[in-house]
Amino acid sequence: MNKHLTHVDESGQVTMVDVGEKPDTDRVAVASGAVIMKPETVQLIIEGNLKKGDVLNVAQIAGVMAAKRTSELIPLCHPLQLSHIEVVCRPNAVESKVDIEATVRLHGKTGVEMEALTAVAVAGLTIYDMAKAVDRSMYLDEIRVISKRGGQSGDFTYDEQ
Repeated sequence: MNKHLTHVDESGQVTMVDVGEKPDTDRVAVASGAVIMKPETVQLIIEGNLKKGDVLNVAQIAGVMAAKRTSELIPLCHPLQLSHIEVVCRPNAVESKVDIEATVRLHGKTGVEMEALTAVAVAGLTIYDMAKAVDRSMYLDEIRVISKRGGQSGDFTYDEQ
């Protein structure tokens, strides 16, 4: 595994990685995270009783939009032609949270981990924004890449130890 920083050139200057010579391959990344909240907040979300509307659908749309705009938010990310984005937000009343999972795919020269992570983070921020009037103690947690496939660095699966 290559351990050098790919966004720093030989002179120590920050640079965008040149992917021009890399072959196009099928790539997919899955990221997950959660918004931790009070039990009564997750219940309001489940029942659809928050004043700002359908939290889960709005968060899913926000996540999809964020994945498409990742290169505008993260300075050295390449703009990508994504072929698939799925964001799922699942309320979990037992653990007082909303679990978020994003899957992003493309056929291209660079991976989509940042797009999947951005989708999860923005979906979580959207949930926070829509529910903050009833619960200011919410927080985003557990945001991570859980798997990625394709590319020169090979496949990766998060191993919770």
